[in-house]
Amino acid sequence: MARKASRNVGKFTLTRKTKQLKRSYHRPHPARTIVTRSQSNISGSYFHKLPAEVFRMILDKLSVFEISVFSMVSKEINTYIVDYISTLAWRNKMITENFHHNTCLEERLTIGHYRDLGLLFKRSTLLLPTKDRLKFVFSRFSQIHCFMLEQCLTADCIGFPTYGVFLQTLIAGWDELECHRVFNFLCDLTNLLQKIEAVITGKPGVRWHQELQLRLFCRQVLLDPWPNQPDCQFWLALLLKPWPMVSQAHLLFILYGPLLPEGTLGWQDLVERGLPHSALWDLARAILLLFGKLEVKDWTTTSMLTILEELFVIPLPWHMENVARLLVLCGNSLCYTFLASKAVNGRLLEISRLIVYIILVCEKDGYHMSWAVKLVQQICKVFSTATERFLFIQHLENMFSEVTREIFEFSITGNHFDDRETFQSLCVLLDASARFHTRFLHMFLQ
Repeated sequence: MARKASRNVGKFTLTRKTKQLKRSYHRPHPARTIVTRSQSNISGSYFHKLPAEVFRMILDKLSVFEISVFSMVSKEINTYIVDYISTLAWRNKMITENFHHNTCLEERLTIGHYRDLGLLFKRSTLLLPTKDRLKFVFSRFSQIHCFMLEQCLTADCIGFPTYGVFLQTLIAGWDELECHRVFNFLCDLTNLLQKIEAVITGKPGVRWHQELQLRLFCRQVLLDPWPNQPDCQFWLALLLKPWPMVSQAHLLFILYGPLLPEGTLGWQDLVERGLPHSALWDLARAILLLFGKLEVKDWTTTSMLTILEELFVIPLPWHMENVARLLVLCGNSLCYTFLASKAVNGRLLEISRLIVYIILVCEKDGYHMSWAVKLVQQICKVFSTATERFLFIQHLENMFSEVTREIFEFSITGNHFDDRETFQSLCVLLDASARFHTRFLHMFLQ
């Protein structure tokens, strides 16, 4: 009986605990909800409860950079901020137009401020289509005179560099199609293509002010702000593509040609005298930017050669030393391609004169003469027979004598006895000839 009573107690106890567990299991819990980041920042915060005036007072205390960060908190906050930066009061306060500074610190502060503005407009318009973004952004900046072509005449104005930093910050990371839309939008806004056409169809140097304005705008707004070569290449190609080859060469010179001390383009200097390599480096860099790797772009070898041929006769045929120096600055591959094309077409006199001046440039600018010797060796391989190669070398040797005689005759006629630069060129050419032939003979004797 004791065992039976004991089992009943155990059974009763187990049943009682089970019911208690079941009752506790079915006890209702409070409902759980998932709160998104935007809901926690808006619905769970005090901002939606604030009057609009108080919210704007808070925004007034924030910097432009802080507002740009704040605009990414939520869609609702973004809407508030877009309304806030659309007000005339904010525009008058933040979009300053003081671009004529006297100190470097003030210039850095202004450019930094517009970099932050670019970030603000980039982030605050993130949810809009590209076309609407551009309309919203540039409607705020189209009235700034220092951002527009031919509107500001102040020599030390930093409007274009500031505009370039703003634009680069705004569209950084945009895809190629969006950047095409940006370019077309800017062309419509500034009449850029019409202004380019007016300059490149006219006589070089006549519209010198428009040439300089076009150079500054394109370089400082569209080209120079980009730290990466492909980005700069993209914008340069957009500027050149609408025009025929001769106009592309003209525009390329306007954008990257040598500047005189007074700020105008040195059209005539390239025709009359040899310029130092520093005057031609920007132009060489632009050519390499376009034609450095032809397989990557739409440019072809034919287009490259055509543009170079057109470039070397604007406004008149260049001084041969300038042609040679630009080719040397462009490097072995492009220089060889240009010379080889002439060799294939049988233009031996022209190629011989150019090689003599390349050798002169190598001596003047401190390049190793073995580079010129290897270049001539490469050109020799273009000719298929030994007779053609001998004829080429014969033309080259005769040209050394002809160029030497020309420089000497120029120095003794027209009272040029005191022209030390011409006499120095003659001496350098003689030294270059001796050094070249020494290397050339050494190559064959090895």
